[in-house]
Amino acid sequence: MGILSGMTGFARVTGEEGWGAWAWEARSVNGRSLDVRVNYPPGFDSLEREVKAMATERFNRGSLQVSLRIDMASGAGGVVIDHVLLATLAEAARKTLGTELTSEAVATLMTLKGVVETGSSSLRDLAADEAAMKVLSTGAALAMDQLAEARRAEGASLLAMLSGHLDTVEALSEKSAAIAATQPGLIKVKLQKQLEELDREGRVDAERFAAEAALSAARADVREELDRLAAHVKSGRDLLRTGSPAGRKIDFLAQELNREANTLCSKSASLELTNAGLSLKGVIDQFKEQAANVE
Repeated sequence: MGILSGMTGFARVTGEEGWGAWAWEARSVNGRSLDVRVNYPPGFDSLEREVKAMATERFNRGSLQVSLRIDMASGAGGVVIDHVLLATLAEAARKTLGTELTSEAVATLMTLKGVVETGSSSLRDLAADEAAMKVLSTGAALAMDQLAEARRAEGASLLAMLSGHLDTVEALSEKSAAIAATQPGLIKVKLQKQLEELDREGRVDAERFAAEAALSAARADVREELDRLAAHVKSGRDLLRTGSPAGRKIDFLAQELNREANTLCSKSASLELTNAGLSLKGVIDQFKEQAANVE
């Protein structure tokens, strides 16, 4: 028996090293396909590729948001001045102004983006540290595993709900079959009453009346719809036993179940059968709603 998985889950994995603390967070919600978005500090592009590969190995559908946060240890960063960039800007300013720069002008240049940075050198060094990157990669894999486990836990809940819905569909189908067996008699009584009101002189012979009653009963025959409902219930249980990825197939099955319930209602010749059909539609709607959560 396969394992059914949902598409909603959350995981958080943290750790501390000599260079600072890190945290991976992974969130997953429903999605028609697999969409993975990774947020990370500048310079850690290789981790994005790894995370996406990890997600592809573990998941088939879902919209994933994965983020990495790194807090460098106190004093690990410091202030870093890009002297090459500052000298280039200063030379360009001197040529433009035609005079030496004042201390105030130099101070202004140092406020420009990229001239003075805090802690960025440590992050750059960290991104080039193979041991540190291995730690972060291992943490990402653990977060992906925990997310997969959370999605499997949701799948267990979905399995119970979807199985219950199929049981209800089966019970209502059996009830509908019992009611449908009485329809030919109800149709005959209804036609007889109409005939008595419209043909008071008795011009319609018994043979023609019987033929009309038989035709009406044939039009109202719902055995084919009930047989298909039973087949769909069996298919649904097989899909649930097979496990994920089954979400798209289960969603399609819900549409087929709804189609048969609609036809049953349209063929109904009694309020009782109509009500049974409406109850079927109600539980099938619940089945379809939960099917949208299955991977």
